[in-house]
Amino acid sequence: MKAWLLALASLAAQAQPVPVPVPDTLAQRALACTGCHGKEGRAAPDGYYPRLAGKPAGYLYNQLLNFRDGRRDYGLMSELIAPLSDAYLRELAGHFASLDLPYPPPQKPALPAPELARAEALIRNGDAARKLPACTACHGERLTGSQPAIPGLLGLSRDYLNGQLGAWRSGQRRAQAPDCMAQIAKALTEGEINAVTQFLAGRPLPADPHPAPALAAPAPLRCGGLQP
Repeated sequence: MKAWLLALASLAAQAQPVPVPVPDTLAQRALACTGCHGKEGRAAPDGYYPRLAGKPAGYLYNQLLNFRDGRRDYGLMSELIAPLSDAYLRELAGHFASLDLPYPPPQKPALPAPELARAEALIRNGDAARKLPACTACHGERLTGSQPAIPGLLGLSRDYLNGQLGAWRSGQRRAQAPDCMAQIAKALTEGEINAVTQFLAGRPLPADPHPAPALAAPAPLRCGGLQP
């Protein structure tokens, strides 16, 4: 009987699955981010959690600092990165910035053509009377962003774009001073924000969706987040 029990125990031990070692790599650790931001940081299907893949590393790094240091308010993000060092956050930002992945298709706008045309004029020309610079002055002529720290505006959902401009207007989202985007968002009307975000979300990505290597000219406003 004793030998039988020993044999049974031996068979049971052999039947146990062999543990699979988890690689200690940055890509493995970044899976904590993709639970919300979608596979490989492509963005969540609901449009609320934005794309991380391919954004300028300086921009991603600045946003991680903003969440950690209280300038942006989202409890889950703040708690997740609270114990992480500047060096580690920079490394994490670099990981997602290096991912070169396809973008989702654009969302069909729900506004008539004249309203979208006015939105495009504001995006490309600004409004000097209200000291509103063109979006393209910083985000690039192709609206795909500029290195090292300005994000693209295409490939994002209307809900996300509306949410961020609204957060800047209300003060819920802030950046390093001087916070130029807060100044811009507060100068826009709600109707303009709706039209601008519908235009941007409805635009397809250009053949080259990567950020421009640098600003084509000095930024029209002083912005604390321009340096990574």
